[in-house]
Amino acid sequence: MGKYDFTTLPNRFGHNTYKWKEAETDRQVLPAWIADMDFEVLPEIRQTVHDYAEQLVYGYTYASDGLIEAVQSWEEKQHGYRFDKDALVFIEGVVPAISTAIQAYTNEGQAVLINTPVYPPFARSIKLNNRKLVTNSLVEKDGLFEIDFEQLEKDLVENTVKLYLLCNPHNPGGRVWEKEVLEKIGQLCQKHGVLLVSDEIHQDLTLFGHKHHSFNTVNPAFKDFSLILSSATKTFNIAGTKNSYVVIENPKLKMAFQKRQLANNQHEISGLGYLATETAYRYGKDWLGELKEVIENHINYLVDLFGKETKIKVMKPQGTYLVWLDFSAYGLSEEDLQGLLKKEAKVILNRGLDFGEEGAQHARLNVAMPTSVLEEVCQRIVTIFAKV
Repeated sequence: MGKYDFTTLPNRFGHNTYKWKEAETDRQVLPAWIADMDFEVLPEIRQTVHDYAEQLVYGYTYASDGLIEAVQSWEEKQHGYRFDKDALVFIEGVVPAISTAIQAYTNEGQAVLINTPVYPPFARSIKLNNRKLVTNSLVEKDGLFEIDFEQLEKDLVENTVKLYLLCNPHNPGGRVWEKEVLEKIGQLCQKHGVLLVSDEIHQDLTLFGHKHHSFNTVNPAFKDFSLILSSATKTFNIAGTKNSYVVIENPKLKMAFQKRQLANNQHEISGLGYLATETAYRYGKDWLGELKEVIENHINYLVDLFGKETKIKVMKPQGTYLVWLDFSAYGLSEEDLQGLLKKEAKVILNRGLDFGEEGAQHARLNVAMPTSVLEEVCQRIVTIFAKV
């Protein structure tokens, strides 16, 4: 028995919880989509929220020295990444930071590259900012996503790509990119004058002995053309408190980012976000250790069950609590696949196509919930697909 409770399903009803919205009207539905965990939050964070309530005034706040030190210390101890506090910029979320970077460093019509399938706001942010979207398809090999470097260089050169938006660890594939892969990416960016924005929000959720390498720890020269985006929100399930950070070691790039951030009026952060982040990084290490054990057990259970009972191909993640499922062996249309999952099994997964055209006949399943609930989700899927 661990110190923390990962077996109780917290009440998600009546709180306008996005993940459970459809279940509000149909209580039989089980949501296993959106990256939001159904576990009780770290007790110290809960206490921080109570203490915040006792302040009696909820006005404008700024980042404290304690918060800055907590972020620096966490990055150094957990990921071996040391940086000066002057390189740190706070912003309300990683997705807003992506748009800010696109606006700060590229002009309308210029090309931004992503590796697909990938987290839907990547493509959305590029398109809504009127930039040219360049998709570089990941290749599946031995049950893992790989980058085709020959094709990647071709895509960068032929489209005169200005900015490369990387996801590390990768969502939805759960791929924790190795140092050698990141080194190759960095060298291509250097060679062709491409700016790299690395979304590392899932960095703390590496599993099964895999180690996260922050892009800037791979080669000191890379710091000159990169931005690292991260946050405590995914790791500690505090997305609603709104806070993330960007590490920009090149002062010119930092100045351009902050100028755009100010133009967008994105420089103000929730006071609760500051406090929750500091508390998470100060007191969350043991909680995170227990969480990862639970997630690993859940992934192993799912891989084993689907492998034995279905034709669903599971991409076993090296990180994150999100699992990429391939239903193509059933030969179903998108509509039929969604119908079976939603209407028959009554489970909500993320639709694969939302991650790019490579996501056809795929879905993404979130395993971050009490074991009893996950088992119910998986058994429902098995029951329905056994009949197909």
